[in-house]
Amino acid sequence: MRKTIDSLLGKLCLTILFIMLAAVIWQVFSRFVLQSPSTVTDEISSYSLIWVGLLGAAYATGQHLHLAIDLLPEKMVNKNIAFFDGFVYLCVFLFALLVMIVGGVRLCMLSFQFGQTSASLEIPLGFVYLVVPFSGLLICYFSLDSFFNRIQSSKTTNV
Repeated sequence: MRKTIDSLLGKLCLTILFIMLAAVIWQVFSRFVLQSPSTVTDEISSYSLIWVGLLGAAYATGQHLHLAIDLLPEKMVNKNIAFFDGFVYLCVFLFALLVMIVGGVRLCMLSFQFGQTSASLEIPLGFVYLVVPFSGLLICYFSLDSFFNRIQSSKTTNV
């Protein structure tokens, strides 16, 4: 199941990136060649950047390509790698759950409740913000899956 999600998520990020690229190219062309700038391409590229950024973060989490900051000495971490990996997965899971899912759902609900729409596309902004809890769900899934895979691998190496 994880490989399917990884594949679909990677293809979705590429598709959104292509849409963003097309919007930017059209904006430049319409502004400088046609002398009549498009009004919707700015929002399309902005919203595409939001989506590809958050979905890309989820994809990077699934591929173990996320940013790591070494605050603890390497000797200390190497003594108990499984513990520190589990701690990192737990922190990522809690952040995604509390900030992205809970906060993202609240953001979407408020946006729909107040009827916020984008200026030129006139779509409800709640649809744009739905990527926050969706990415949070993916990050939680990848964190839990990595955590349990790490536990399984540490059990098999200790036996």
